[in-house]
Amino acid sequence: MNLSRIVKVVVTLLLAGSVLYIPYESLGVALTPVEIRVIAMFVMAAFFWILSPIPIWTTSVLVIVVSLVTLSNQCLPFLRYDEAGVVYPNLVNSKALMATFADPVIMLFLGGFFLAAAATKYHLDMNLAKVMLKPFGKNPRFVMLGIMMITAIFSMFMSNTATAAMMVAILAPVLALFDEDDKGRIAFALAIPIAANVGGMGTPIGTPPNAIALKSLGDIGASVTFGKWMAFGIPYVIILLLIAWAFLVFLFPIKKKSMELTIGGKFPRSPKAIIVYVTFVVTVILWVLGKGIVGIDENVVAMIPIAVFSVTQVITAADLKAMGWDVLWLVAGGFALGLELQQTGLAKDLIDAIPFAEWSPLGLMIGVGVICLFMANFMSHSATAALMVPIIAVVGVNLGSNLDSLGGSVALLVSVAFASSLGMSLPISTPPNAIAYNTGYVSTKGMAQSGIFIGIVGMVLTYVMMIFLAHINMFGSEKTEAEPAPVAAQVATTEPAPAPAATVVAPAQ
Repeated sequence: MNLSRIVKVVVTLLLAGSVLYIPYESLGVALTPVEIRVIAMFVMAAFFWILSPIPIWTTSVLVIVVSLVTLSNQCLPFLRYDEAGVVYPNLVNSKALMATFADPVIMLFLGGFFLAAAATKYHLDMNLAKVMLKPFGKNPRFVMLGIMMITAIFSMFMSNTATAAMMVAILAPVLALFDEDDKGRIAFALAIPIAANVGGMGTPIGTPPNAIALKSLGDIGASVTFGKWMAFGIPYVIILLLIAWAFLVFLFPIKKKSMELTIGGKFPRSPKAIIVYVTFVVTVILWVLGKGIVGIDENVVAMIPIAVFSVTQVITAADLKAMGWDVLWLVAGGFALGLELQQTGLAKDLIDAIPFAEWSPLGLMIGVGVICLFMANFMSHSATAALMVPIIAVVGVNLGSNLDSLGGSVALLVSVAFASSLGMSLPISTPPNAIAYNTGYVSTKGMAQSGIFIGIVGMVLTYVMMIFLAHINMFGSEKTEAEPAPVAAQVATTEPAPAPAATVVAPAQ
């Protein structure tokens, strides 16, 4: 570890440690020692994620492990008791913390990984791209639109990084054919990261911020199925992509009159390839139909490709090792922070201290979106959502009917997830941006121009969409079936019982 990283680690730990000694009572906020430790944990996670002295996924692992030894009912003995020798009643359940590594939403994401790995291994992605590009002809403007749409579709089910890498590889020979003074190649190079970032917003598994928001929505009792997310996510993606396409064509005029992409290969017809095709189609159909029609939810459906591909050896041990486990562990860290915020009672105390009820619902939604969008341009989209979603979920629950005109807590959390994915103004904002920048055809200025424009337009479109969905009551009265009262709501409405901390509290599903 070099000196710069050591300094960042030391600064982060000092800032997190200083939080433990702030005189909160003099500030008008009465917090327990356990709640103060949670604030220190948020500070540590935030600065590690922002400064990145260590990989962001390792920060999530660190959060969970440090939480287990300092905040859980199995923490170090000297941290478990108050000055009177009584066990703190608001320690976090250790089993619930460890369960964040295997949360149902994690399994949903893992199912998506299996589908993506199988599709790539048996060339389903490349061959679909070839077929789907045919209707767009040879006009460069429409070819670019086709590339954006295809990239977005792949990003709904695959890693946006892998999708961007694949599409850049397809385009690389074509970009070299543009004249040096033809700004069209800049438009093409930028089209891929933009489409990859936007496309992931269309499904719950398209990007980690969606999964983090979906988890919190389940915890507060909101019913947003895979199909329902797609019902508003895909139209949103289509509209935003069309706007982005028109903006790129305007900002970077294409001089080239005709072009043709040559993508070789045919659909494999081996037994394993057929298994991939059938399993992919069946899984997506079950996800779209949802629990209301097929009787099983999307988390259970996600286990189908995992089982099928494992048993048939479509996915081998080597393929398994190559999957994005770091992403899953990063998401788990966000879940852990949300659990701590709820179970320790910190959510209740912070919400009581801030007069959210006096705020304009629209002002709150816009303010939260702007903060998330700003953060997402300088740090990981997943880390941004992991920090913001747990806090905003509690805010939404406590505002209750005040948010109904905008779609309730669903609108607030979806806005956070979308804002987290719209940060794409810099090469460091997201891996697809870095991949496009590496082509040498994209300048920082061009990326900033398109990123800022799409970020602002995307947030405005989000607010308009949420208001419309609230108007047609898409989310107003729906709750998950047989769901226990959400932890956040319990924290906000009841005093902690003087029961021992070892009492098991089942995590919200």
